[in-house]
Amino acid sequence: MTETSIPHRPIRSFVLREGRFTSGQAKAYQQLWTKYGCEFTPDLRFDPNQCFATLQPLYIEIGFGNGETLAEFAIPHPEWNFLGIEVHRPGIGRLLRVLSQNSINNVRIVQHDAVPVINALPHACTDGIYLLFPDPWPKLKHRKRRLVQPNFVSAVASILRPGGFWYLATDWEDYAFWMLKVLNNCPDLCNSALDGGFAPASLIRPKTRFERRGQLLGHNIYELRFYKKTF
Repeated sequence: MTETSIPHRPIRSFVLREGRFTSGQAKAYQQLWTKYGCEFTPDLRFDPNQCFATLQPLYIEIGFGNGETLAEFAIPHPEWNFLGIEVHRPGIGRLLRVLSQNSINNVRIVQHDAVPVINALPHACTDGIYLLFPDPWPKLKHRKRRLVQPNFVSAVASILRPGGFWYLATDWEDYAFWMLKVLNNCPDLCNSALDGGFAPASLIRPKTRFERRGQLLGHNIYELRFYKKTF
């Protein structure tokens, strides 16, 4: 293989450092994955509705961390389905335990990089997407790793149903304005804020671990809510 034919590694928005995988998380992962996990194969179309027993409105959380927010969304809304995308096994194991302990049947999980998963989903398949406190990659040389890039935003817009929403939040000011600019420039999305700025603070969204940590550090919380245009 020549130097020019060596394939380039994709730029990823995460670093796979699992940290401590507790015995409880590992046990839940081993025992419960077949019930709640969705197998995903890159480069093939992926229909999330096939993972659920009942066809219902679908909501997606990208990078659910330890799953606390996803579970809090799902428990009071059994009439909706939720798909969580995450790469780190400890967070997946924790969520699996919570799902089993609370008999939550409307959540399924994909363990994979979000970019190929979003690209593989059917057009207009979801009513709403959450991206809460993604890695801001603050160093200038690392900004190419940020998940919110024009191509990714276009892919997300394509899987939203007309009128569906994309809700984002961050405590990193520079990334907040970065996301705002990229999403405002997407022709298929409409900013819920009439002035083209940030959305008011959500009163119903549960706080994430990263959000609480950011607030302890004195960070402001920036929230964005965009809708898929209906025309």
